[in-house]
Amino acid sequence: MGEGVTVHFVGAGPGAADLLTVRATRMLAVADVVLYPGTYLDPEVLTHCAPDADLVDTQGLDLDRITERLVAAHAAGREVVRLTSGDPSLYSALAEQTRRLDAHGVPWDVTPGVPAYAAASALVGRELTVPLVTQSVVLTRTSARSTAMPATESPAAFAATRATLVLHLAIRRVRALMAEIVSEYGADCPAVVVYRVSQPEESVLHGTVATIADLVEEAGLRQAAVVLVGRALAPEGGGESYLYDPARPRVNDPSTGTTG
Repeated sequence: MGEGVTVHFVGAGPGAADLLTVRATRMLAVADVVLYPGTYLDPEVLTHCAPDADLVDTQGLDLDRITERLVAAHAAGREVVRLTSGDPSLYSALAEQTRRLDAHGVPWDVTPGVPAYAAASALVGRELTVPLVTQSVVLTRTSARSTAMPATESPAAFAATRATLVLHLAIRRVRALMAEIVSEYGADCPAVVVYRVSQPEESVLHGTVATIADLVEEAGLRQAAVVLVGRALAPEGGGESYLYDPARPRVNDPSTGTTG
């Protein structure tokens, strides 16, 4: 752990206990206090914690109460791990929590984790950036019962790029979202929903922009799901990467005389 640091924000990955990084498991093993989002994690994740660690489920706490716990642990000289679902760089409230810790003079650091969208992509066996199809991924969310989205970040605006679209916190608005993007992606564009990826309840719905809302409603999904949309999700199509083209000059290749 970082010298002089007592609060560690650690990405817990998509939920499975064996998808944490080695660094994350080592941090959990020596932490005195662990705050975790019980809504999103498989309880088995907590088996990495020391037997005598104080475990605090944050799903019923607001940010001020969470901050109180972190500041109190620091004042007592205890090592704290604040687990976040997925990776702390996405929708983890890292900015709000670290601002509060800075105001209290509490040092902190961040350890990345496996993001849910990457675990979802792995599960369905699809690369999200396929040559000659799309080379960009848009990670976004919707605002139903959450913080308002900037006006420039509407689904329709992102759809104009036709990049692979990854929608978080969107499962309750799938039908409306598909209606917003269908003109750009097309009704037949592949759409995949992955529910609780890597956890025991994991399930996958394969459909299209036209059909995925029906599938979600039939399955009764209401939370903890990632929505993927884009032509890169199709099993066929696409080109070849220039990086691996046999005609591409290689660095230090004696056959071509290339040295850089």
